[in-house]
Amino acid sequence: MLRGGGRPGGRPDDWSGDSRDNGSVTDQLSLSIWLEPGRRAPQRQRYESMLRLFPFSQRAAQPQTTVLIRAIDTTEPPLLERPMNGPPSIDEITEVLSGYTSADIAYELESFWDLWQFDGDWKLSPSRVILSSFGPDFDNGSSERSSNQEDLRIDFGVDTHFLPQPEIAGSARLVESNIKSLLRLVHEIENQLPVRRRLLSSESGENFAERLQRVLTVGSRTQ
Repeated sequence: MLRGGGRPGGRPDDWSGDSRDNGSVTDQLSLSIWLEPGRRAPQRQRYESMLRLFPFSQRAAQPQTTVLIRAIDTTEPPLLERPMNGPPSIDEITEVLSGYTSADIAYELESFWDLWQFDGDWKLSPSRVILSSFGPDFDNGSSERSSNQEDLRIDFGVDTHFLPQPEIAGSARLVESNIKSLLRLVHEIENQLPVRRRLLSSESGENFAERLQRVLTVGSRTQ
């Protein structure tokens, strides 16, 4: 089971895995979102909006989805941890969250979306994600003051799902499909929520959106 605590910014320890993959150092990838203060809906409502935009895996055969509710900071044990079977039901999730509305609350949903992954062969299969929402007084473990922290965050796990691996046949085309899924999600969030700022970044601090655009540009030139 993945957890949001243990690493700066609440990123899950379990995702670090081996530090090298096919000879390259892997990194954790996340999307941070800051909303316009004057247009920011109540926390549960803005979290629900993000959940309804996210393309969750609809496969029946997938590990459990887990809802967690935290208070104060990431070092505290969850106030609630509830597993759910099968594809997530947003109505059921928001019902679970309805009793937790104070300013020092964080919501987390550990679930899955479908990405092309290589394990002896390429398969479209569930990949873990954590979607989080932070109240204004919750300390998510980042270097920012609570008042300056992001409102919403999606942790995608290791970045290798979105980086071509030239030594593997078919990598360029299928990884490009993963990249397009990621960028489509980013654009839909920007279009549907009052986003003031967003940052798609790796744990090393790199602006990952710029790197992905370079990958797509190179890929289009070689086709």
